Amino acid sequence: MSSGLGYVQSTAGSTNAPEAPADVSSMFKQILDVVGKSSLEIHELRQECSDLRQSNANLERQLRDAFHRSSSFGYNQTAPSSPNLRPQNVRSPFLGPSGGPTAIFVPPTSDIAIDHSREIPGFWAVVPAGGAGTRLWPLSRQHTPKFLLDLTLQGRSLIQSTWDRLLPLTSPARLMVVTGRTHAVSVQDQLPDLDHSNIFSEPSPKESMAAIGLAAAVLALRDPEAVIGSFAADHIINGSDSFTSAVTEAVAAARANYLVTIGIAPAHPATGFGYIRRGDSVNLKDAPNTRIVSQFKEKPDARTAAAYLNTGHYFWNGGMFVVKASRLLEMLHENVPELYDGLQTIAQAWDTPQRDHVLDEIWPSLPKIAIDNAVAEPAAAKGMVAVVPATFGWDDLGSYSDLSSYLPAEGNQPRVLGDSSLVVTDQVAGGVVVPASGRLIACLGVDDLVIVDTPDALLVTTRARSQDVKRLVGKCKEAGFKMLL
Repeated sequence: MSSGLGYVQSTAGSTNAPEAPADVSSMFKQILDVVGKSSLEIHELRQECSDLRQSNANLERQLRDAFHRSSSFGYNQTAPSSPNLRPQNVRSPFLGPSGGPTAIFVPPTSDIAIDHSREIPGFWAVVPAGGAGTRLWPLSRQHTPKFLLDLTLQGRSLIQSTWDRLLPLTSPARLMVVTGRTHAVSVQDQLPDLDHSNIFSEPSPKESMAAIGLAAAVLALRDPEAVIGSFAADHIINGSDSFTSAVTEAVAAARANYLVTIGIAPAHPATGFGYIRRGDSVNLKDAPNTRIVSQFKEKPDARTAAAYLNTGHYFWNGGMFVVKASRLLEMLHENVPELYDGLQTIAQAWDTPQRDHVLDEIWPSLPKIAIDNAVAEPAAAKGMVAVVPATFGWDDLGSYSDLSSYLPAEGNQPRVLGDSSLVVTDQVAGGVVVPASGRLIACLGVDDLVIVDTPDALLVTTRARSQDVKRLVGKCKEAGFKMLL
């Protein structure tokens, strides 16, 4: 048995061992043959694809040439003229009466019931309504800025919402709007109850101090004891009761000769806003929450903004100011006398037939300066500025990313401003879509995009880059598309 076993092992060793190398070599040879054949097939497929692409390009060129040579396809297509040769005063016929997309143009509205139970005697509201809102282009444009549009699907434009918010604190006779001449008619259309004498039309933009100062100078002549509050036309505020309480307290502090601002509790370390550092209490019975402003801070970088939040002593500067009209003029006379002198000259002629003549003569020479730099910062250094902490929600709606928070959405779908039936998506998450042209917008497999489709301009970007739309508007202007801005 042992010899048999040994024989079998020996036989196996003698017959199989020499054949193994031959089997391995054969296997490798077969593999190399298959690889070589596959490489050849891949090369042939690549060549076929290249030939097909070239054929498609030739066919596309032939079709394009055919379109230009004849109208055999039922229409005649002509190339557009150079942007630089287009008339600069031509506006799209698809836009609303004031130049905005028809889908969100807000027509004059009927009367809305207002509760005047919390009206503040002697309080005048001033609404600066300027700017083109270029970060919301192509919806917001020079002829129809964002404050004239309904951007939150509430049936009211931003300036109409501002009117609704302020009217319970004052009256139509004590509500003033400072806007550009190109917007005055639209403002009057949207606010039919606004007294015509309370629309202040600027010949050209001059920053916030000239706008608010003009209203204060005219108002000081009409009502020397008046307290004015300045509130931008294009901000969103949630919490009407909290807003009313904050303004009421600010008026009480203003009557104690403070220049009062309303500070916004910062929700995150924003770099797009200025900051206000609060100090000690003003110790006024009717203004228990009001604090002295120890310092105004310019827009910080991200690290500095985070440090501000960590202290708990800072507010966002929302640009809301409440002050006696006469007190504001005193501060302006002390810090920017040339602006004070010019505004006083205009105010003296405001309610006379000489208004337009004097305005056109004096206004171009007035310095451009914001109210923060002109009076708020110098007054804060002297302890004469106070801040009322806001407990209401606030947003300056400065980008499409901000806008998305106010639009409805289902699940993780894009938020739609306009007719949602015109937006069809598949495997799309987040983003903002505005079908303002009336065309279907179909999106497949793209996330967090901003798509704004108007009849004469299409914007495509991401939510993360939506703050940079203003830069793109500048490039469009350089390219000759000023008429679309």
